[in-house]
Amino acid sequence: MAAKDLLGRQGETLAAAYVAERGYQILARNWRGLGGELDLIAFESGLLVAVEVKTRSSLACGYPLDAITPAKLARMSRLLGQWQRRARPPLRRCETRLDVVSVLLPRFGPARFELTRGIWS
Repeated sequence: MAAKDLLGRQGETLAAAYVAERGYQILARNWRGLGGELDLIAFESGLLVAVEVKTRSSLACGYPLDAITPAKLARMSRLLGQWQRRARPPLRRCETRLDVVSVLLPRFGPARFELTRGIWS
């Protein structure tokens, strides 16, 4: 596995724990639908939430949130709709939200996280 893939997987694992500590109930990880994958699907404050995780080892290539494009948001929304249509009845009627967790995993020092809620809802 490539180093960037290992970094991404580590970031997703840490981000799942980070959002769970903040009250998110993780419903699925790395869910694949038609045309893509959602990193995390969660339930939080009565909302069904797709959480995109962006991990970097440094800010040399830009801030993780900068990698979220309008096309990525549209794909996330479409995929969350696919997941929701297959969910149990209570979740089928929930309002939805898209969140992003930016994870900075420097070579030395602790991981840093930033949660952006409702990047597009």
